[in-house]
Amino acid sequence: MKLPLALAQINTKLGDLPANLETHLALIESARQQGAELVLFPELSLTGYVLQDIAATIACRPNAGDPTFARLLEASRDIDLVVGFVEEDARYRYYISAAYLSRGEVVHIHRKVYLPTYGIFDEKRYFAAGDSFSAFDTRFGRAGILICEDFWHVSSPYSLWMDGADLFWLTSASPARGVTEEIIGSALWVENINRAYSGLFTAFFSHANRVGFEDGLNFWGGSTVFDPDGRLVAQAPYDEQGVTLTELDLAQLRRTRQRLPLLRDERLEVVLKTLEKTMQK
Repeated sequence: MKLPLALAQINTKLGDLPANLETHLALIESARQQGAELVLFPELSLTGYVLQDIAATIACRPNAGDPTFARLLEASRDIDLVVGFVEEDARYRYYISAAYLSRGEVVHIHRKVYLPTYGIFDEKRYFAAGDSFSAFDTRFGRAGILICEDFWHVSSPYSLWMDGADLFWLTSASPARGVTEEIIGSALWVENINRAYSGLFTAFFSHANRVGFEDGLNFWGGSTVFDPDGRLVAQAPYDEQGVTLTELDLAQLRRTRQRLPLLRDERLEVVLKTLEKTMQK
């Protein structure tokens, strides 16, 4: 089975939900015309990143009653979507969230668990943290979503892997840091992590990062897909908005795991026993 996947690098306008929605719909249509069956957008693709006190004013509730999600759900009737947004819950808490939409339905919502609050980041001041990682079923296989800082913690993809995820959708708003004439340091770090994870978990790791400038930050793009052998399948350009189309050969999961049965030999009971013992110290 083949999965035609589009990585949608968006230059989001801070706080301008209507304009960002129109850009989403344009990129979705472009991806659809190129034959994509899934479009992966970055973290907070609908809102921008440095939201601070305006986060509550542009928050959404991911259902058909929300005007923004009503149009995205309609667009998802013939192409699956992963979109990033600020989610407002029933008790007016605000989360950095990502939604998986398919055939006009909300299939899954992931709330960012790890909120960086160090250096240039200040997320805990404005957002509530999610409290779980859950894999979910799609028409392409079982998948999991991680948002930016989530995938800097190896327990996050491990938890999803143990819950059955073979397809990992990673979203980020990663700014350029450690820039030299030769490399973007943050790009190198992220690419190395994703390559390592794909090989360690013998799974597909697809990552969408945003582009553009916002409040002094430069988001570098460079979205990637790595296959279960840890090989780079596709990479989007740095610093350019647009759609990068690639194809995931899902049969690679079987070929890799026959050769390297890491999942078969994983001993979750040993991990749990060790963690329980560690927590008692």
